[in-house]
Amino acid sequence: MIPKKANILSSVIITLLMLLSCQKQTSINKKDIYNKLKVEKLITIADSLFESNKFDSAFYYYNEAIFNCSPVKDAESYISTLNRMAIIQQTHGDYAGSEATITKALPYAKYVKNQLHTWNLYVTLSVNYLDTYDYKNAILYNEKALQLNTKNWRKLAAKNNIGVVLIQEKKYYEALTIFLPLETKEEIIKDKEIHASLLDNIGFCYFKIDDYKKGLDYMNRALEIRQSVNNPFGLAKSYMHLAQFYEKRDLSLSKKYILLSYTEYSKIKHVDGRLSALKMIIKNSSNQELKDYSNIYVTLSDSIEEVRQKAKNQFAKIRYDSKREKEENLKLKNHKAENELKLEIQKNRNIISYIIIVLSLCLILILYYYLTSKANREKIEAAYNSETRISKKLHDELANDIYHTIAFAENKNLSLLENKEQLLNNLDTIYSRTRDISRENCTICTDGNYVLSLKEMISGFNTPNINILINGLDTISWDEIGKAKKTAIYRSLQELLVNMKKHSEASLVAIIFKETNKDITISYTDNGKGIDTTKMVLKNGLHNIENRILAIKGKINIESDFGKGFKVYIKFPL
Repeated sequence: MIPKKANILSSVIITLLMLLSCQKQTSINKKDIYNKLKVEKLITIADSLFESNKFDSAFYYYNEAIFNCSPVKDAESYISTLNRMAIIQQTHGDYAGSEATITKALPYAKYVKNQLHTWNLYVTLSVNYLDTYDYKNAILYNEKALQLNTKNWRKLAAKNNIGVVLIQEKKYYEALTIFLPLETKEEIIKDKEIHASLLDNIGFCYFKIDDYKKGLDYMNRALEIRQSVNNPFGLAKSYMHLAQFYEKRDLSLSKKYILLSYTEYSKIKHVDGRLSALKMIIKNSSNQELKDYSNIYVTLSDSIEEVRQKAKNQFAKIRYDSKREKEENLKLKNHKAENELKLEIQKNRNIISYIIIVLSLCLILILYYYLTSKANREKIEAAYNSETRISKKLHDELANDIYHTIAFAENKNLSLLENKEQLLNNLDTIYSRTRDISRENCTICTDGNYVLSLKEMISGFNTPNINILINGLDTISWDEIGKAKKTAIYRSLQELLVNMKKHSEASLVAIIFKETNKDITISYTDNGKGIDTTKMVLKNGLHNIENRILAIKGKINIESDFGKGFKVYIKFPL
């Protein structure tokens, strides 16, 4: 019954803890969802500003999104956002900052299934290296982009980028081995801007290896496509290449194209392109025109350095301010979270305490009823056993004697003196046995008169033929010994003396009491005929004594052999 209740208690506590855990998990999940929605909203605002070329504002919102984004749980948003930030830094000439931003994103690429995001990182990084003249790394990251599992047009774009790097390294033949196979690709032809860029690059390579006819043909085809598309950046590049082609053939035509290139670059405020065009204009100008364009070049060069430095400072400030704000918010959130956690812990402790108190009270009631019921059963059983034992004694020891005495009185002439004495002896024997049975089952005095009661009980077994010696009884601190122990000792000694009188034929009995610091020892010795302790019947006769001594956490040792007396050593704690 008790183990079952304990299992119920354990189950209730486990269920409670699971419920509390589920509540905490639900709270965490809600927080994750809230953060994700917040990040998506910030990215949407930033993308809109990016498309409108409002890069400083876009950078701010992208940076806010990064601080609220989980790089593992929402790796796609994290990587794509950092890539956009790197492109903004790259556009403003902050190549070192752009590379640092990309490097921050790369470790989390492994958490993204779609390799498009990794491709974007590699390509942005390759452009950084190209613009800073690190051609080896520019090719390396385009090759990495080429190995990714992406759409075919992206692979072709990566190959084209490698060709552009080779042009910068003046490896024109190697560049052509990459460009020419791309010319017939359907994905390239469908996209006019990419197709025009490819044709222009092929024409420029042919021009550089002195195949002027093919070079001019490819460059003119590229120009026609770009004019139809009307892309200022693409037109500016075509005009620049044509200006370089005619520089040593037709200076006036070269100058016309370079001025057109400068105009197109100016439309989109492409500073590096304008500076390149101005360099060529200055190279082929003289007098006042040379002075005018030189002044424009110096002014533009100074202003772009100033703008780029301001942009770097601005981006750094945005990140610093955002980081500082994040740290302050974190402190506030941590403080709030700590208070909420303390309240939650206290609340949970109170709930658990109430449940434990209720369950403990239930368990105590169950134990109380169980122990009460058990005690009642034991009392009933003890009473039944006592009644059975008394009944058996009355039947075995008295009934037969009374029957024989009645028969004797009926059949003998009681007027004769000898018959009258025999009858009186028989009646005295019956009385003695009745008194013994009464003594064995009487209430034991365990108060201050215990020693006197114990002495009277032992002395009752003294006869003209049996001499009982007691030593050390008065030296024991009986007031410090509990009722249960006193009762056990009383009944055990009584049982030993009854057995002695019935079976041992002893004439001398010695009972010695000793008290030490922690224990009391009792030694019982008689000079009777002893017993054979291997016989089961006799062992069962001592069973009650053993049980009583063991019940008070004591020890008992019996030594006897047939014809050599009987010894019992009893030891129990105070």
